[in-house]
Amino acid sequence: KIINNANHSNSISFSSDIESSIKKSNIIFIAVGTPMNNDGSSNLEYIYSAAKDIGKYINEHKLIITKSTIPVGTTLKIKEIIKTQINQKKEKIDFDIANNPEFLKEGKAIQDFMYPDRIIVGLENKKLKDTFKKLYKPFSMNHEKLIFMDIASSELTKYAANAMLATKISFINEMAIMAENLGADINMVRKGIGSDSRIGYSFIYPSVGYGGSCFPKDISSLISFSEEKDYRPNILSSVQEVNKNQKKYFFNKIMKRFSNDLNGKDFGVWGLSFKPGTDDMRKSPSIYVINKILELGGIVKVYDPKAMQIAKEHYLKDLAGVCYCHDKYDVLDNSDGLILITEWPEFRSPDFRMIKNKLKTPVIFDGRNQYNIEELEQIGFEYYQIGKNYKWK
Repeated sequence: KIINNANHSNSISFSSDIESSIKKSNIIFIAVGTPMNNDGSSNLEYIYSAAKDIGKYINEHKLIITKSTIPVGTTLKIKEIIKTQINQKKEKIDFDIANNPEFLKEGKAIQDFMYPDRIIVGLENKKLKDTFKKLYKPFSMNHEKLIFMDIASSELTKYAANAMLATKISFINEMAIMAENLGADINMVRKGIGSDSRIGYSFIYPSVGYGGSCFPKDISSLISFSEEKDYRPNILSSVQEVNKNQKKYFFNKIMKRFSNDLNGKDFGVWGLSFKPGTDDMRKSPSIYVINKILELGGIVKVYDPKAMQIAKEHYLKDLAGVCYCHDKYDVLDNSDGLILITEWPEFRSPDFRMIKNKLKTPVIFDGRNQYNIEELEQIGFEYYQIGKNYKWK
């Protein structure tokens, strides 16, 4: 809706003409993808290509801003690439460069852009502060949200933010395993520590682990470029390892319940995307769980409000034994158990009696701790959560 309104008011236009777009612009944002290489480092091919295009077609002074998530030092490398291209043309053209990382959550990108918590800007030329204040004035009306710093610090700030959030997720998941082993309830522990204002409740929900395009990629990239400077980030390496093992921990609950024999067992899966509000399945725990069930001779019926098509076309494309259902209750017919992976709103308050009647075995494996264990046990379910293995009274 916002894009359509801007289009109708001529506030936005689209073009595939790189040369014309560069020459007509005063400010150029570079916001291309930086996917992860096999070794965990960032693939900077696209951002370097964009820099070469800018250097090739730049015709007068421009402000060039890197928006992509990039390893520390990349913005200055881009500056050198543009300079080299200009020198090859044997022209004298000045330009300024800055880093302005994005902090957008998948599924809430427009809202986060319109109402940012903060706007980080890394500068070489401090005289550009006024330019950025004018640029972002519509988004800083109530209070000043701009935070200026040097370029290297701004680049690292983006990684540090995602690393902190990923660390909180892996921390609570490690506590969940400890709670289960010690006979405690991680749901109670979460409430106990979250009530501390220094900790808070955000990102301390026990789960089957994080996925998506940002956390796995950014943690791997941060470790990679840190190691290039001869430092191994021990905490972040552990965060990565805990998250990797969390999927195995959850899957082992299924294996243990069925005595390590899934051959011929039929499972219904709720949720394919790595989080609600998006069809993104990159690094989603659902891929691991579904693959393992199929490897061991099981059958899987799946339902997701948004990710069904991309699952068919890409992530689960070559997997035999996957049935795609159009309704969340259809996956339950004659299934030996329900596995909840993604906490979509429509999964929060289902008809449990209908679920029980449809399932061959009234078993729920909940990777997000969505339900009340006492309620489900009264109905007659076996209910397996993250971080709890006893009935709390």
